[in-house]
Amino acid sequence: MKLLVTGGAGFIGSNFILYWVKNQPNDQVVNLDLLTYAGNLESLSSVKGNPNYTFVKGDICDVKLVNQVMEDIDTVVHFAAESHVDRSIMDPAPFIKTNIDGTYVLLQAALKNNVKRFHHVSTDEVFGALNLESKEKFHEKTPYDPRSPYAASKAASDHLVRAFHTTYNLPITISNCSNNFGPYQFPEKLIALAITNLIEGKKVPVYGDGLHVRDWLYVDDHCEAIDLILQKGKVGETYLCGGLTEDIPNIEVAKKIIRIMGKDESMIEFVKDRPGHDRRYAIDWGKIHRELGWTPKHDFDEALKKTIAWYKANESWWKHVKSGEYKSYYEQQYSHR
Repeated sequence: MKLLVTGGAGFIGSNFILYWVKNQPNDQVVNLDLLTYAGNLESLSSVKGNPNYTFVKGDICDVKLVNQVMEDIDTVVHFAAESHVDRSIMDPAPFIKTNIDGTYVLLQAALKNNVKRFHHVSTDEVFGALNLESKEKFHEKTPYDPRSPYAASKAASDHLVRAFHTTYNLPITISNCSNNFGPYQFPEKLIALAITNLIEGKKVPVYGDGLHVRDWLYVDDHCEAIDLILQKGKVGETYLCGGLTEDIPNIEVAKKIIRIMGKDESMIEFVKDRPGHDRRYAIDWGKIHRELGWTPKHDFDEALKKTIAWYKANESWWKHVKSGEYKSYYEQQYSHR
């Protein structure tokens, strides 16, 4: 099989490529990534020389390039997206361009090139927010209610993907996942930021009162879920992928990391809350469990320990990211091409 992974130099995309190359070594993998601020080829240095892996630097909004790359592709796994809520509040324009226009360009190319499966990776944030007091969880039939420019752009892309299936019979699947964490995450998200800040002796910033609740999914579990959806998922269906956490507020996540790292809770710093900050997310992943047999394998505390150990063992990776030096990797590795 020949697989096109968009956004494969990002956090989840790079983990997925490493997972796929390890588990499906005979498949060809093409990675299309523009290498914006969160795209880091250092994450994929271990597969750089693999003859079945190809990197293409490019924009998913580039119609000509996307059609060239899509030739002979069997399966598309579409990760490429602007994904940081805070950045979408500061400037929504790149989110509209990449997440909506880019997805449209990919869908058109997939139709033109008779792709056998187009899998779209989305987020639980399209469903809006749940009350802290509620026991309700998001499920596949939950109405969309996006509350940030990022979430709205992802909701629009989800609708486009479904429309291409209904109107043009494009064979699609969609997964909406909860907050991922693990190796190679750009250190602007809570867990990666907290770990790297603590290693550097800096405080952990926590928004508002710290009681915002997220569902946490270890990235390896997410990769396995996508693999199962590609193998067994029903065309046209959506599957929600969540973790094993039960309503852990952000302040408790910060405290867990601090305890594991042997630090003091004085390292927590409360900062001004962001506008429209969703209070609670929770995912019911019963459908993918019942229909495809998927269950997340990683207990949250154990996965946190693994993640902390990875960041401690790979300081050069995240220090390059925090300093901006990672951006020179592409030029060093690919400038001769």
